[in-house]
Amino acid sequence: MKNYLVITMSLLISMVFAPVQAAGDPEAGKAMSANCAACHGADGNSVNPEWPKLGGQHAGYIIQQLQYFADGERDNAIMKGMVTGLSDKDRQDLAAYYSIQKVTYGAAAPELVELGERIYRGGNSESGVASCMGCHGPNGAGNPGANYPALRGQHARYVENQLHGFAEGNRVNENSIKMMQIIASRMTNREIRAVASYIQGLH
Repeated sequence: MKNYLVITMSLLISMVFAPVQAAGDPEAGKAMSANCAACHGADGNSVNPEWPKLGGQHAGYIIQQLQYFADGERDNAIMKGMVTGLSDKDRQDLAAYYSIQKVTYGAAAPELVELGERIYRGGNSESGVASCMGCHGPNGAGNPGANYPALRGQHARYVENQLHGFAEGNRVNENSIKMMQIIASRMTNREIRAVASYIQGLH
């Protein structure tokens, strides 16, 4: 029943909250992305697992996150400095560029695949953890209509850090229902590590 309620809530959110629209110029975004390449890679595939891959991410989601960093809803001093001077058009152009890049895929740790797949695809009904694929899709492609991000191929370390951030209330850039905070706070450390590892190899 808990799983059903969480999934139902997510569907309601997708109907109420319109996605951020992007009409950027990828060529202009490519030129601007030189400032981002040191951390995120020239094609949006970061080498450092602490920093997210942006290649193939939905444009609307990138625009939203850039705005969150600028507004302080996501607290990161480096990103705050990088995005403060960006105009709406700049954000759209960057998002347009990264959204058409191809994400590179990693591999899941063999010992975590079974648990990671179980949580990603079926959740944990006993603790009220909804399946990840309910919002992020069977292959991690996300849902641009609802502005749910693509997860496929994302660094396990980054995903794990974000889930802990949601669970601890340090990442709170959500709508009023705070879906990710609720889900992550119900996950064990091993579940978080396993699903993050599974996502790294998902495609």
